[in-house]
Amino acid sequence: MNQSALIRPDWTPATIALMVLGFVVFWPLGLAMLAYIIFGDRLKSFKKDANDNLDGMFASCRSKFGRGRGRSAFRAATGNVAFDDWRDAELARLDEERRKLDEMREEFDAYSRELRRAKDQEEFDRFMRERRASGHGDVPGFPAT
Repeated sequence: MNQSALIRPDWTPATIALMVLGFVVFWPLGLAMLAYIIFGDRLKSFKKDANDNLDGMFASCRSKFGRGRGRSAFRAATGNVAFDDWRDAELARLDEERRKLDEMREEFDAYSRELRRAKDQEEFDRFMRERRASGHGDVPGFPAT
């Protein structure tokens, strides 16, 4: 691919024409194009700095509010022993229910796969019977049944 862009932050005929056209159509467009020509080469570093700052800000919010630490964030002691015991028991019960649901889903997925395989096998066998009945003969490598 060509490495020189038609519209790049430099004084090229295309950028000058777009700037003049922008001033003629709507003056803020021309001003924006002028700013791009003058400051455009700094946009990549500005964007990287802004993204790094936002990532740091969100990371500090996540750590402050306990997000991203998984379920262990909810198991922090509240100081009320009865409530903590009840909460731990409920979380253990919910984890057990989740485990049971996951096992049931895996069993159903295996059942569905086997059902699809059996259906595909039946359709293939029917196709082969119809093919033999129509006189096309056997396919090499497949035994006649």
